[in-house]
Amino acid sequence: MVSTGPIQLYRYEAGPKDGPLLILLHGFPESGRAWRRLMRPLAECGFHVVAPDLRGYGASATPERLESYALDVLVEDVVALADALGVDRFTLTGHDWGGIIAWAVAARHPGRLQRLIILNAPHPDTMADEMRGHPFQLLRSVYVAFFQIPRLPEALLGAFGYRLMRRALLASSRPGTFSATDLDSYMAEWSRPKRLTAMLNYYRALRLPRAPLGRIAVPTLILWGMKDSFLGSHLADAAASLCDEVRVVGFADSTHWLAHEEPRRVVTEIARP
Repeated sequence: MVSTGPIQLYRYEAGPKDGPLLILLHGFPESGRAWRRLMRPLAECGFHVVAPDLRGYGASATPERLESYALDVLVEDVVALADALGVDRFTLTGHDWGGIIAWAVAARHPGRLQRLIILNAPHPDTMADEMRGHPFQLLRSVYVAFFQIPRLPEALLGAFGYRLMRRALLASSRPGTFSATDLDSYMAEWSRPKRLTAMLNYYRALRLPRAPLGRIAVPTLILWGMKDSFLGSHLADAAASLCDEVRVVGFADSTHWLAHEEPRRVVTEIARP
């Protein structure tokens, strides 16, 4: 556990403490353990690798108020984590919701980041226009509207041993990506008190007002699984258009779960100078 001001975050850690800090942010509905296939190889590249459970996930603290999951609050968790580790500038990698937070860290605190690496996560400022311009993306994102309903999503997602969540992971990934052990481990985390509501509060807090993020000045690498069931590849192009310095790498045969499916290739891209 590490204290980041008002809350504590659980973290997975690997590599030399004096190496350049690389923070990995997971997405919904995973936890810091989502990066397990990448952490040792990245540590062997010399990075000090830290993968926290985001607030409300895994073993980290779980605030109850919806406002505790506002995007700018989540940003401050990341900055406070780096402060707690005694590091000023670091490389930040994020997938899915972790990627959305990473975009916001780069926008709000550009001076803290050496590099930004995004895996299948849209720049938040682009989503409204992209859904208007790509109606299929609106259909892909309908679950976000469903998650706004009080209590019903928790009941359906948690029913029959989290059957819907387990099936969603399996159906949206390449065969063999998630083992039975992986799913059981995640289910144990989802079953912790108040965790499922906290995880859904990330989506519910999207309706809270916030200032636009704007352009990204930090050197950025966007890695995108082109067979993503949830996020079309046009979102990668839209995000890139808001970056001052960017490189986009598409993975033709990968899905939303790129880090699980192509860990070696992702490590190579992250470690590339």
